[in-house]
Amino acid sequence: MADYEWNTAELTGLAGRLRVFDTVSLSGVVYTARDAAHKKLFALLDAGKPLPFPLKGSTIYYAGPTQTPPGLAIGSCGPTTSGRMDPFAPRLLDLGLCCMIGKGERSREVKDAIIRNHAVYLCAIGGAGALACQCIRSCEVIAFPELGCESVKRLVFDHFPLIVANDAAGGDIFTRND
Repeated sequence: MADYEWNTAELTGLAGRLRVFDTVSLSGVVYTARDAAHKKLFALLDAGKPLPFPLKGSTIYYAGPTQTPPGLAIGSCGPTTSGRMDPFAPRLLDLGLCCMIGKGERSREVKDAIIRNHAVYLCAIGGAGALACQCIRSCEVIAFPELGCESVKRLVFDHFPLIVANDAAGGDIFTRND
C-alpha cells in the first residue's frame, strides 16, 4: 500500500510534503519527454513560442514507450535515465514543472531546483516497462511525432507505483548516510 494516493492535479503545492522513500500511487495526466523532445521544448521556449502542454503544475515522465500492442493503451513504458535531462530540468522547474519521473541520480543543480520550487523527483521501477504499461489508461502523441518513441505524449496514469527519490527538503534516496 502506498503512503500517498494522489492525482497529478493535486501535486502542485503538495509535492513539497513528500519525503524520500515515501511511496506514491499516482493517477492522472503525465507527459512523456526524453532528450530529443527536451531539445525541441527548449527551442520553443527560446523562441518565445508556447509549449505543447501546460508546464505549470505538470509532471514529466522520462520514458519512450514502445509500439502499442493490440488491446493496450501503450507498449512497454519503463523509465529512462534521468541524468540525461539534467541540463534542462532546472529551467523547467523554475517555469512551474512540479514533478519528474525517471530512474537514477540527479545533479546538484536539479536537486537545488527541486528544493527552490518545492517540487519532487519520483523514481519508477527500471526494467519493468511491461508492468508499468498496465497502469496507463490512455496515450496520445501531442507533439513532435517525427521523434517516434521520443515524441511528447499525454498519458493518463491509473495508480502508477512510484517512490520519492529527491524531495523539496533536500532528501536524496541515492545519498548514503553510513
